[in-house]
Amino acid sequence: MKIGIIGAGFIGRAIAKLALASGHEVMVSNSRGPQTLLSLVASLGCLTGTSLQAAQFGEVVVVAVPFGHYREIPVAPLAGKVVLDANNYYSERDGHIAELDLSLTTTSELLARHLNGARVVKAFNSIRVNDLEHDGRPAGASDRRALPICGDDAAAKALAAELTEQFGFDVVDAGSLAEGWRFQRGQPMYCERFDSAGLKKALSNPDEKHVLR
Repeated sequence: MKIGIIGAGFIGRAIAKLALASGHEVMVSNSRGPQTLLSLVASLGCLTGTSLQAAQFGEVVVVAVPFGHYREIPVAPLAGKVVLDANNYYSERDGHIAELDLSLTTTSELLARHLNGARVVKAFNSIRVNDLEHDGRPAGASDRRALPICGDDAAAKALAAELTEQFGFDVVDAGSLAEGWRFQRGQPMYCERFDSAGLKKALSNPDEKHVLR
């Protein structure tokens, strides 16, 4: 599968490494241009390009950028594609976004609104980069960690789950895209280790004080 990655930070690079190890073709991009990513080509063996090129290249496209820049993600080439949203909102970095500060929506819903026609799935946002790189285990392992996803398109979620499984993690479906608040930054389960049963329990009993809905 061809996977485009928009964002060459820690999470974007980790996903690129895991995807390549799983046999996928990968193109990584950032806002500064492919000439700034030569070290990735040498260390990982991935392709590099502009954000537009990564969006065009990928059958699946991962968005892992500082959330304040989500409106810079190209729209047209992502129409109909599965987009994995690995973003988190940090007001101190991204600037205040009123809809998120008031818990009127979620980061993934805002991204989906911007990427009109894309099939957005929230994934890979609630795990630290070191854990993403090193916590993967074979299917059936007693210490296999579970990660949550959510989205409004069943086929897109199935593809996100398949990739997550390939990377060495069980998957728990948290529901529609609007349920992404359950595993966003600030929730008790954010970046904590759970197996599938523990994650399902944590997602069903979130700390409501963080969310005004």
